[in-house]
Amino acid sequence: MKHPHIELSPEITRALSMGAPIVALESTVITHGLPHPQNLELARDMEKQVRETGATPATVALLDGKIRLGLSDEELVQLSESESTLKVSHRDFATAIVKKANGGTTVAGTMLAANMSNIKVFATGGIGGVHKESSFDISTDLKALAETPMIVVCAGAKAILDLPATLEYLETMGVPVIGYKTDEFPAFYSRESGLNVSARLDSPKEIAEFAKAHWSLGLRSAVLVTNPVPETDSIPKSEMEPVIAKASAEAMEQGIHGQALTPFLLSRISELTKEKSLKTNLALLLNNARLAGEIANEVNVRKKEWAI
Repeated sequence: MKHPHIELSPEITRALSMGAPIVALESTVITHGLPHPQNLELARDMEKQVRETGATPATVALLDGKIRLGLSDEELVQLSESESTLKVSHRDFATAIVKKANGGTTVAGTMLAANMSNIKVFATGGIGGVHKESSFDISTDLKALAETPMIVVCAGAKAILDLPATLEYLETMGVPVIGYKTDEFPAFYSRESGLNVSARLDSPKEIAEFAKAHWSLGLRSAVLVTNPVPETDSIPKSEMEPVIAKASAEAMEQGIHGQALTPFLLSRISELTKEKSLKTNLALLLNNARLAGEIANEVNVRKKEWAI
């Protein structure tokens, strides 16, 4: 049954009716992550990566207070150029709907909308988690991962976070953390973190079979697939750690916290690395979109067998 606050594009409606593979894509990277026109170029490139695998991209955003799954190119342009967009997580949907606002959906927000539309695969850059600046500053992304049966492809958690604490939270909430062709949890910009994943899988087929087994037991959490940034685009952990520490200290000095913290840190890190980190960020986003498309194809083969 169609939800009154959700609008599906004709392409997504058709893909759902045909049982075709679909990959959800978030939109805060468009609205809050990159300047124009880089944000528009990235949105188009991520959709292209998904399409090249044979899957259909469903970029999720809010336009005029409506939750949209699947945007036309004109709507991507509108979103990328909008100067007054909300950053929409769980608590912000009602605000955006009532104010008829435009908004970019976070990991948690995208998962909510995609799950309501029965889309089971989602690609993002890095998930939110527990912040170093305050152990009480915990992203809603972690709660969404604990409660939403979806395969989420990322390059680990954002490196600005407390990665050990983030992994501990995920373990406590029963979220499996899969390393794609790796035994080590990737640290967003870096392929290495010194931390272990809960399981290693080496193919999209194995990931789809793992998800099927996980959900067939009645478990309702997401399956978090961590996909290391390509080696040619990665930045060593030893190079990133002092940069992240400097940006974090500046944020604390300036009293920046809450939803404003992550955009500030990512922007400052890009400045400090002379945009090297930005190039890495773009590369991992495209890498994740392609893997998600490959997984969605494998999921599609098994979807009728799943007890979800």
